[in-house]
Amino acid sequence: MDVTHRLPGPAVRAAAVRRRMEDARLRHHDGIRVHGTGLPEVADDRARAG
Repeated sequence: MDVTHRLPGPAVRAAAVRRRMEDARLRHHDGIRVHGTGLPEVADDRARAG
C-alpha cells in the first residue's frame, strides 16, 4: 500500500487502489477473527511470497 503513494498519475486512481487494498485487509482480519481463517486470496498470496 505504501508504494501507491509514490505512483505517478492521478491521485484519485492511487486512492482507489489503496481503498481496495485496505478493504481486503479489513475483510481478511474480520475473517480471521470470526472464522479463524482469512481470505483465501490473501493466504495464497502470502504463501507465494514466502
